[in-house]
Amino acid sequence: MAQQQKRRATEPEPDDHGTLSKGEIFEVLRNQRRRYVLQYLKQDSRPVELGDLAQQVAAWEYETTLEKVTPEQRKRVYTTLQQTHLPKMDQSGILVFDSDDGVIEATDRTNDLSIYLEIVPGHEFAWRELYLSLGAISCALVAALWMGIYPLTMLPELGWAGIIATTMTITAVAHIYHERNMRLGHGEQPPELSYGRDD
Repeated sequence: MAQQQKRRATEPEPDDHGTLSKGEIFEVLRNQRRRYVLQYLKQDSRPVELGDLAQQVAAWEYETTLEKVTPEQRKRVYTTLQQTHLPKMDQSGILVFDSDDGVIEATDRTNDLSIYLEIVPGHEFAWRELYLSLGAISCALVAALWMGIYPLTMLPELGWAGIIATTMTITAVAHIYHERNMRLGHGEQPPELSYGRDD
């Protein structure tokens, strides 16, 4: 623990808001195993043993249960977490990794990291393109109604306004629901396992 206190005392202070830059966040979240680490830590902020973490990450990665994870699978995950991923995340201040004791501890940055997986390659949903398409369709519809194009004129303008407003509202609600469920730490398993993998 003395090593942790020494590292904390010498590491640079975070910015005023204690947040990471978008580049730092992307660098962490673009790797699946690091996303799984965050998922595990955000579910339970207590210090965890590296062995327990590796067992759960391996279970998620190989889409099996904790009991069915093989020693080879666990060792493979354990080694890369110990040598690569955890030191990198420790350096960013996202967690504290004591390599001597093999203990991982969440930090304020772990708990504040509210990033959705849609920014991670292979997990995007084109919400901006969807809104742009809906806006273009709405503008074209308004222009057609202004020119009196049949059969659009069979429905009153107020009716079309109601359809447009309802469509936009339903889309926004779906967007909010999607983002909430794609949040790291939401649910018992990583969002990408709940919604399927694209990569």
